[in-house]
Amino acid sequence: MHARADTAAEQAASWPNEIFAVLQRFEVRQVPYVPDAGHSQLIARVLASPGMRGIPLTTEEEGVALLVGAFAGGQRGVLLMQSSGVGNCINMLSLTQVFRFPFLTLVTMRGEWGEFNPWQVPMGSSTQAAFELCGVRVLRASHPAEVREVVEAAAAQAYNACTPTAVLLSQRLIGAKEFTK
Repeated sequence: MHARADTAAEQAASWPNEIFAVLQRFEVRQVPYVPDAGHSQLIARVLASPGMRGIPLTTEEEGVALLVGAFAGGQRGVLLMQSSGVGNCINMLSLTQVFRFPFLTLVTMRGEWGEFNPWQVPMGSSTQAAFELCGVRVLRASHPAEVREVVEAAAAQAYNACTPTAVLLSQRLIGAKEFTK
């Protein structure tokens, strides 16, 4: 019984490393991000990597423009953000249709599984629809065992077929945040 529990705990802790491995395999060099607890392990790996450049943003839409620039300069990138920031990107996401560049974003979800903050619910429940209305394909990972496969499929779509793609990393996967006083 402990072996199964250990395996589940190991999977839960290792999915950010699996994402990092996929990004390395697809030769991602630029990783713009808005600081986020859900992406913290992945961001730390990116910042420690000599082959990737982590770029902190003040707002998420800057990341869309940065990925256009990375593509124009011959590099691949991935935008890391939280679902609450997707609404900030609506106008900039038109660039994915105009320039047909390989857009990939990994989005940690809020406003769903066990959310305590009512302000997170509206965008959390609208994230997928907002992306789809902007022409971005959406894939979702809700369990640690599926993260690598979902991110690999998304990266292949984005980088090989130039299909703008978002991966929603569910709140169930990243864990619900708790309100603390």
